[in-house]
Amino acid sequence: MILLIDNYDSFVFNLARYVRELGREVRVVRNDAIDPVMVRDLVPDAIILSPGPCAPDQAGQCLNIVRENGAEFPILGVCLGHQVIAQVFGGVVVRAKRPLHGKATPVTHQGCGLFQALPNPLTVTRYHSLIAQLPEGDSPLEITAYSTEGEIMALAHKNLPLCGVQFHPEAVLTTHGHDLLQNFLNMADQFNASKPGRSDIASRAVKGVI
Repeated sequence: MILLIDNYDSFVFNLARYVRELGREVRVVRNDAIDPVMVRDLVPDAIILSPGPCAPDQAGQCLNIVRENGAEFPILGVCLGHQVIAQVFGGVVVRAKRPLHGKATPVTHQGCGLFQALPNPLTVTRYHSLIAQLPEGDSPLEITAYSTEGEIMALAHKNLPLCGVQFHPEAVLTTHGHDLLQNFLNMADQFNASKPGRSDIASRAVKGVI
């Protein structure tokens, strides 16, 4: 089961449909109707943090879920969800150079992880006026895709099964959106196969790297 955290955004329905079209069961829960303990009890195969109209601090339990559950369960953050992951690991959310709403633009990526076997550059759909920035120096996160303006369009944790995209893979103007989500599901399956036991020790590992 894929747990989709709804940040009060209409795009959540598109995300749920895409994941179901990939053959997975989806459970949608609002960001203020769940907490890290409930997540652990549900034992999802993976978690997706949806887009939303707010900043990470207003995204219900999302920050806590990344902090408490990020070593146990693979997490993909989309738009706001991407910014949540960045903020948990020392990033900041700032105004973008220019707001983009419903615009298709190219992003350049590393060609691995979420972007395995996808065209480079990749055309994606962007709906945002905020972006995540990482701190200077060493970070547990790595940037995996950039916009033509040099802004962060995707990131991944170097050791944990966490990744985020600033753009919307579920939007119609994004090419290969299903493929990107399938790559995430493949990564989640590989992680779960290698980690059959999910202990409290693992759940606390996130706190040791932020």
